[in-house]
Amino acid sequence: MKVTGAQSLVRSLECAGVEVVFGIPGGAILPAYDPLLDSSIRHILMRHEQGAGHAAEGYAHVTGRPGVCMATSGPGATNLVTPIADAFMDSIPLVAITGQVPRAAMGGDAFQEADIIGITMPITKHSIKVMDPDAIPTAVAEAFHIASTGRPGPVLVDLPKDVLASDTTFAWPSSIELPGYRPHTEPNHRQIAAAAELIRRAERPVFYVGGGVVKGRAARELRALVEAVGAPVVTTLMARGAFPDDHDLNLGMPGMHGGYAAVTAMQRSDLLIALGVRFDDRVTGDLASFAPGAQIIHADIDPAEIGKNRAADVPIVGDAKAVIAALASSVGADASITPALYEPWRAEVARWHADYPFAYDQDPDGPIKPQHVVSRFDDALAGEGIVVTGVGQHQMWASQFMRFNRPNSWASSGGLGTMGFAVPAALGAKIGRPQERVVAIDGDGCFQMTAQELATASIEKIPFVVAILNNSHLGMVRQWQELFYDKRYSQVYLPREVPDYVALAEAYGGVGLRATSVDEVDAVIDKALGVDDRPCVVDFRVDEAEMCFPMVPAGASNDDIIVRPGVMPGAGEVEGSSPDHPVPEPYDEPEFVPSA
Repeated sequence: MKVTGAQSLVRSLECAGVEVVFGIPGGAILPAYDPLLDSSIRHILMRHEQGAGHAAEGYAHVTGRPGVCMATSGPGATNLVTPIADAFMDSIPLVAITGQVPRAAMGGDAFQEADIIGITMPITKHSIKVMDPDAIPTAVAEAFHIASTGRPGPVLVDLPKDVLASDTTFAWPSSIELPGYRPHTEPNHRQIAAAAELIRRAERPVFYVGGGVVKGRAARELRALVEAVGAPVVTTLMARGAFPDDHDLNLGMPGMHGGYAAVTAMQRSDLLIALGVRFDDRVTGDLASFAPGAQIIHADIDPAEIGKNRAADVPIVGDAKAVIAALASSVGADASITPALYEPWRAEVARWHADYPFAYDQDPDGPIKPQHVVSRFDDALAGEGIVVTGVGQHQMWASQFMRFNRPNSWASSGGLGTMGFAVPAALGAKIGRPQERVVAIDGDGCFQMTAQELATASIEKIPFVVAILNNSHLGMVRQWQELFYDKRYSQVYLPREVPDYVALAEAYGGVGLRATSVDEVDAVIDKALGVDDRPCVVDFRVDEAEMCFPMVPAGASNDDIIVRPGVMPGAGEVEGSSPDHPVPEPYDEPEFVPSA
């Protein structure tokens, strides 16, 4: 049966299991939009292609399945560059489909022509330019396979307009042959045995857990391993929820704005069990002084990450689930490895955790502290729901003061640090998990970059809450200028009254609320969480002078962590008692089977 290339594309997306596409039509991609009318695939008309990309990321964050975005050629495609780069840095499975000028016009600077393959080559896992309409099904199948297997990432499929308009036949491939693509998933058992031996000999081990554990759907295996060993755990910004925050072995987030106990435990450890991490500079600080006495077990699906920033004593290449399960089996077979081995170490770390917790002072009659807003949302959600953030102080406060006990319950921009991520990503997250509450913690600077997607959410009846911590500044930039630029505040002031966020939300068809005093916070949160048919934006007028601590200055050693202004405690000098938290029930992670 004859079909057009565009019909073949839509059928291919259906065969790949696509439920939703986020996009904006335009000239070169227009042929693909006609057969979408007859498809089971839901299309969400976004207001900007960057929003389409971030919405697809939000969907992928919470489902584990590839998000799909679509744009036309030229500026439509280039507007996807930022979310593609964001997905590349954070290993998010994403398939971006772009239109292209007709084949005969390519290379002639035609209207809305851009070499999007060349532009995105450094920030995609793979790129495919489909020059033959017969090749469309295979190209789509390969794109989804590559995006979702091995180390996940973005794949771009570029389709000239005449390829979409040409006649072809449709046949979904029964298998995929990619000779140069063979992700190594099963770990080497000798390396597993060597890792278990390092664990047995260690006195101060720390589990250093990254986003690869979430992407590998290995939270259950991780918990089994950690409880068998009994060593403390730190979860990076991208790994929040991989190990329950309410578990008394979890020290929370390490790094530039991480907890004192998490940062110091890594610095004083004699063994880092690094799982699905890349030794990012925001975690390590000055790399030369990072965890100077620690041996390294480094496990990752991507062999290029092993030894890239820190040499590994025991390198393990493999899928997170397989590696962690094998480690747990090896550790369990060694009767000499028990949690009792590390009781003195756990007690020392617990003292740091108790004496230097995340803290803030909320005067009942003073300005609203942003941490107070985040804490009250955490109490209202009771550890349930999905939290999405933009980038900046509010992102750090959300990670510090909110509990994440389930994987895929946190979505944020980590490696690229993309402002404007929250609103469209929250929209995509709600589409992916419609039964869950979705709350976006955002800043006034971030919000204004992608606020137009509220129109999409209102028209599509996609309810989520956007909590703007409105401090009338680009807060993190202001903090750096205060600390490192002698309080010379250059180009960071954002007037609170422009725009009027309540009026803006209502103009976009949503609900707008505002809290200006501490006693209004709880009632406003309760009202916002009760809105279930449209987006709700809450303008929290928070203390504009509040800074985010703890903090390790950029390029400094983690030993120089500032707990609060003027306080830089020496590692191991604090005293206190261990906190006692209930252990949550295991969580059923979203199932996803990559397309064949």
